[in-house]
Amino acid sequence: MVTISDVAKRAGVSRSTVSYVFSGRRAISPEVRARVADAARELGYTANAGARALRTSQTRVIGLLAQFLDDEFAPAMLQYIQGVTDTARKLGYDVLLVTDPDGPAALRRVTDSRMVDGVVLLNVAEDDPRIPLLRNAEQPGALVGLPRDGAGVDVFDLDFPEAGRLMVEQMVEAGHEEMLLISQPHDVVERGGAYVWRLRDGCMQRAEQLGVRVHHSFAPSRAPEIGECLHDLLDEHPGVTGLLLNNEAAATALPGVLHQRGLSAPDDLSVIGRYSEEFARVFSLPFSSVESAPDFLGRLAVQHLVHRIEGQRPHDSAYIARLVAPVFRDRGSVGPAKRI
Repeated sequence: MVTISDVAKRAGVSRSTVSYVFSGRRAISPEVRARVADAARELGYTANAGARALRTSQTRVIGLLAQFLDDEFAPAMLQYIQGVTDTARKLGYDVLLVTDPDGPAALRRVTDSRMVDGVVLLNVAEDDPRIPLLRNAEQPGALVGLPRDGAGVDVFDLDFPEAGRLMVEQMVEAGHEEMLLISQPHDVVERGGAYVWRLRDGCMQRAEQLGVRVHHSFAPSRAPEIGECLHDLLDEHPGVTGLLLNNEAAATALPGVLHQRGLSAPDDLSVIGRYSEEFARVFSLPFSSVESAPDFLGRLAVQHLVHRIEGQRPHDSAYIARLVAPVFRDRGSVGPAKRI
């Protein structure tokens, strides 16, 4: 049977350090905690979670409340979940994924029962009913997504207005004067998905400042509807020379649509999406993009949450609201505007 001494030897630390990592009785650096967690996993060692919880009132579990919604592209959501779970594992925590559609009830269940030491919320709406409950819970919380009122929790999100401005600026630098922004389905907006209109507003404001035109349309998040919608939109706006995509399903469908129409990027249309480097790799997307940074946002949320859980940041210390600056990833899909 694998013992705590075996884990200590593999990790290159003392037996007491391993004990502190698993008991939570002393703050251990993230680097050492990760080494111990890796060694335990490699050796198949599992600490007695029940005994630990009785001793320390800690479970070493983070609650992750997320949903796979019909009107959003599931693979994009998975990237946020992976960022959370990978970081939690490296810091010595397990993750309890809760997908109950009744978010407030699920949050009460995991916090009142003390099943978790802290909570991360995904699918954050502008006026999210889970946030007041999390604010009043004994456990600390972190959000990936910017609500109207984020007081009492740490908040991390992409700077979506700046992302919209950046997309327009890249097109204008290449000489484009008429563009089409394709957003998530309108259902996302109706339930409070503020990132949709924040990016749209950033696009529209910058376009007005630069004296160019941006059309805007909502589009489905599923096939074959998204492909049909893209064809319709291109027919409706024949003067458009640049496409701005705030819809991951549209980005994955666009290569096929362009091929069917005998078009290519950037020769016929320039294209900029909003998605991650990993998303582009998985779906072999050839389009330039603004990095959505889901793994980075998940990592930030967990790191700051663990700091609060372990007392490195007191529960009532100043809360963080961090917007990550967008980064442009050039994959060669933006070229000079084609003049008709």
